[in-house]
Amino acid sequence: MTSTTGTTGTTTAGTVCPHCGWPDGAEPFQVVSRHNTAAGRTVWTRCGCGSLQVRMIDDRGMRIVSRGRPAVPQSSPASR
Repeated sequence: MTSTTGTTGTTTAGTVCPHCGWPDGAEPFQVVSRHNTAAGRTVWTRCGCGSLQVRMIDDRGMRIVSRGRPAVPQSSPASR
């Protein structure tokens, strides 16, 4: 996994995932994709609890601009 840490001016200090409490400024559990944009870089990550997050990295630092809920485990046909 590649880190998104090390950016200067991180604006997520003190904020945490509302679903599991993982610090937003910490290493993401999984990087899903990265995209360069005119404003900087967009990084889609998945938290340890399964919440999908969109992180914006630019000259102001890193911030989470969108966050989904953790995925609900799917029941298997055998358990129905």
